[in-house]
Amino acid sequence: MAKTQLNVRVDEATAEVARERALQRGMSMNRYIEELVRKDAGEVGHTFVEAAADFMKQYQTVFDEEFGKEAGARS
Repeated sequence: MAKTQLNVRVDEATAEVARERALQRGMSMNRYIEELVRKDAGEVGHTFVEAAADFMKQYQTVFDEEFGKEAGARS
């Protein structure tokens, strides 16, 4: 996979924590940051699905009234 270089600026305390965490995990700083971003992107997707499910539960009766219970039973 092709790589793109990113340059970011953080305060020294944040940089030190990142260095320590990467070292504790036995990985490079680049790999550590890459994994953080991937994890964050996955959580956003998971959070969206949870919010959609909560929305559907909250408004299930409205959907049932509008479309009938048979429509809801098919999903």
